[in-house]
Amino acid sequence: MTQEDGIWLAEGWWSAARHHPSPNFGPRPPATPVSLIVLHNISLPPGEFSAQPVVDFFLNRLAVDAHPYFAEIASLQVSAHFYIARDGALFQFVGADLRAWHAGQSCWRGDANCNDFSIGIELAGSDDTPFAAAQYATLWPLLRALRQRYPVTAIAGHSDIAPGRKTDPGPCFDWPAVAERHPDLCLP
Repeated sequence: MTQEDGIWLAEGWWSAARHHPSPNFGPRPPATPVSLIVLHNISLPPGEFSAQPVVDFFLNRLAVDAHPYFAEIASLQVSAHFYIARDGALFQFVGADLRAWHAGQSCWRGDANCNDFSIGIELAGSDDTPFAAAQYATLWPLLRALRQRYPVTAIAGHSDIAPGRKTDPGPCFDWPAVAERHPDLCLP
């Protein structure tokens, strides 16, 4: 099944993604529309791009003895709605109708607590590593599908909603390509 073949399932699960339900989620506040998509980068451990540690991290089962960095973060309870691996594989951890725990302390255009009204997409990468063409090939149809389901008005980076605290998706992310495909959206 390709991204274009996906359909929306109950609670905002995308059929074209590999489903790994995270325990780290909650309901959105009543009558709060999804209006923002937040793009992140992640590598666990830093600089390494294997998908399995990310899956384990979002499922609260990161092996603390597998790498010294894992001991520092294993107690955190975080999640994102989606994760795109370097090869373009798409994983989903939280139904998009629900509130994932990806943004932390955050604010977008005067609205605090971005988890309430956003969808988080993690891309395997780092601030100083260009993203793979396969990741963009997965991201474009995912963004299109999200916009068809939700009243999205903006796409931002984690750095835009948590300035000074976060730097991702970083300078290697192709914001001009997002602007070209979504000229009607508010971008950073």
